[in-house]
Amino acid sequence: MARTVTTNRKIINTAAAWTIGLLIFFPILWTILTSFKSEATAIADPPVFLFFDWSLENYRVVLERSDYGRFLLNSVIIAGGSIILGIIVAVPAAWSMAFVPGKYTKDILLWMLSTKMLPAVGVLYPIYLIFIKMGLLDSRIGLTVILMLINLPIIVWMLYTYFREIPGEILEAARMDGATLREEIVYVLTPMAVPGIASTLLLNFILAWNEAFWTLNLTAAKAAPLTAFIASYSSPEGLFYAKLSAASTMAIAPILILGWFSQKQLVRGLTFGAVK
Repeated sequence: MARTVTTNRKIINTAAAWTIGLLIFFPILWTILTSFKSEATAIADPPVFLFFDWSLENYRVVLERSDYGRFLLNSVIIAGGSIILGIIVAVPAAWSMAFVPGKYTKDILLWMLSTKMLPAVGVLYPIYLIFIKMGLLDSRIGLTVILMLINLPIIVWMLYTYFREIPGEILEAARMDGATLREEIVYVLTPMAVPGIASTLLLNFILAWNEAFWTLNLTAAKAAPLTAFIASYSSPEGLFYAKLSAASTMAIAPILILGWFSQKQLVRGLTFGAVK
């Protein structure tokens, strides 16, 4: 009887997981399918799902109209630079909070997390003026810094959680062997937390890649990433759904491929320290 209940529960959980997964993936699938339709088919009512004349015309038009390679390069540089800079700042911060906690450590962590609840539009005007004064408007450096700052609370929180799972006695042993603070972090702590650091890098790379609010408001042409590339297909004449879907597919394809090949590392990192 107990075995039957357990089996039924597994079946229900599996079915629920597949249902949720398909619901989450369906908008992506619909976007990809729409990218192969004509504009007339894309707005057909009732919607056409699979039985239509497939065409690569939208991709040809998108590639001819826009310099996709430049947008892609900007996204890679900005997202990659933001997570590298974030890790450089966050590792020492998370180390100090995990292994040398103070009276207000938890309050500081909560305050850092609370900044993510602040509407971005509330600080857009002062940041926009600062960027103008410092000459960072429409620059890769400016976007790299702002994306690092908005994701820094998440990076610190994740690293803090992973570091808390590492026995402090190991670091104490390293100190007794004469390791300096830098050597302790670089040669002892970091190698032990590689799964956690890798998942942190991956997750925040995805967040930086998908960021649209700051990239659309702080760039114009030179530093515009793929989010601006997608937005360029919204015009006063209306939305060209098929071409917009093609541009969206081209923008999300690199991150989908990265997520697919690194999913084991991501899951391993997110569950790091869950089982001892």
